[in-house]
Amino acid sequence: MSIVKHIPNTITSMNLLCGIMGVICAVYGMPDYALILMVLAAIFDFCDGLAARLLKAYSPIGKELDSLSDMVSFGVLPALVIMNCMQEHGVPVWLCYIALFIAVMSAVRLAKFNVDTRQTTDFLGVATPTCALLCASLASYIHGHPESFLAGWAGTVWFLPLLSVVLGLLLVSEIPMFGMKVAPGHKLLDAKRIVFLALAAVAIVLALAVWKDVSLAILLVFSIYLVENLIIYILPTK
Repeated sequence: MSIVKHIPNTITSMNLLCGIMGVICAVYGMPDYALILMVLAAIFDFCDGLAARLLKAYSPIGKELDSLSDMVSFGVLPALVIMNCMQEHGVPVWLCYIALFIAVMSAVRLAKFNVDTRQTTDFLGVATPTCALLCASLASYIHGHPESFLAGWAGTVWFLPLLSVVLGLLLVSEIPMFGMKVAPGHKLLDAKRIVFLALAAVAIVLALAVWKDVSLAILLVFSIYLVENLIIYILPTK
């Protein structure tokens, strides 16, 4: 039995393991560690597909395992991180459960993605890793900067519950979102991607050099990505 065909599934399992460990960190009120584990999960999520393509080791089990792993790492984990953030900032308990909407919509999103042939290079709706990293970086930044205006907003009854609903709806929306995958016949560096990469580079430099905060860098990058896609959708260019 060739061990090569098991390499992609092993990498996917590492994604799942990071997600489970991240859930534990979220439950115990450690969003900074949850963010680190989520980033590692995203790296493994990227590498398993790359490994499968390079080794030609595709399998039906691998596809199912990938979705199940993503559900934990990019569905359950971000929902719990946001829920814990609400609880820490005194949001009423019944409102905290609204964060679970992200987990439910992530499951729907992943199920739709598995049967939707339109999303091979670009996306319809926000991808689960994008939503998850946005949530985790926001919670981590708020946790590390309790004096910031975002921490003040987190204590209101509207900001995080509304964000949870909006992100959940964006997950299952039909709004086009450009991807960054390299695929045959796919033009990677067009105008919108160049703009995103330039703005993201500026945001990373400012966040790391001026504010010295990795969570802020991640938050800014994914916020820029989301806002740019929404602007392109609302104000389409000819």
